Amino acid sequence: MAENEFRRSVSSDSAPRGSRCEWCGKPAVSQLTAIGGSSHNDSGIFCRECGEKFARTVAAAAAAASTLSYNSR
Repeated sequence: MAENEFRRSVSSDSAPRGSRCEWCGKPAVSQLTAIGGSSHNDSGIFCRECGEKFARTVAAAAAAASTLSYNSR
């Protein structure tokens, strides 16, 4: 997965005021978007806890894709 200038696979913006987390329904704090790779542009609005889970999931997918790509050579 591509990394942005901050070496992260997920970009983060503030969630629109009054938004709810897509996964649990709690008040949302951030809008996260995957950068590059097969998950490119997957995004959602999350509370802090679910946002961390989303970021870990994207990072794990990036690591798995990187390993597969390296092993294919």
